[in-house]
Amino acid sequence: MREEKPKAPSQENKKMKNGWFWPAIYTGVALLFIGMVWGYSAMTTKDEAVTSDVAKLDQPNDDVTVETNAANETLKYPFHEDQLDQVAILQEFYDPTAEESVREKALLVFKQSYVTSKGLSLSMDGQPFEVVAALSGTVEAVVADSFKGSEIRLKHADGMTTVYSSLTGVLVKEGEEIQQGQVLATTTQNDWNPQAGVHLQFEVQKDGVAVNPHDYLAF
Repeated sequence: MREEKPKAPSQENKKMKNGWFWPAIYTGVALLFIGMVWGYSAMTTKDEAVTSDVAKLDQPNDDVTVETNAANETLKYPFHEDQLDQVAILQEFYDPTAEESVREKALLVFKQSYVTSKGLSLSMDGQPFEVVAALSGTVEAVVADSFKGSEIRLKHADGMTTVYSSLTGVLVKEGEEIQQGQVLATTTQNDWNPQAGVHLQFEVQKDGVAVNPHDYLAF
């Protein structure tokens, strides 16, 4: 009996095998490529987020800086400290409990009437000098007044306000954040208190009430 040789695979079977092989290869490569792209995109997005967070941390916040500084500061002179020896107090803060001589020095004469001083009138031999911020804070108001000279009000932490008047050449504007020691303006004379000549009228307020600057500064 003649032995039968095994039959070779038919052309149809070959076509079926070949038809599944290459699409499977293409699909696998495509999936691998998509996975690589997705992974790279995810890593890039994460890095950008971290970089953005670091940038935000590194970016200075002026408001926070001013508030932090003000909370840790003590009141300083409203002029450059190396000029302290040149400063004279022309008018004192009116304190009804002070000695008579001090109370007299706190009276301002205007149109034959006496007005009590709510701050200190400071002079440097009648010469103009730069006025600086006694504390860090925010410019609450800038008032242009040809009669009394310009006025600047600074709002500080803990209900403190400082007022600077008889000014010219104002360098700040309302709403501006100010650092302690920053130059605000220059002193001038005015028609409200002509006897004082060129001077600075400096006031300190606590919760809206004028207080004696001597309580904070060793003049």
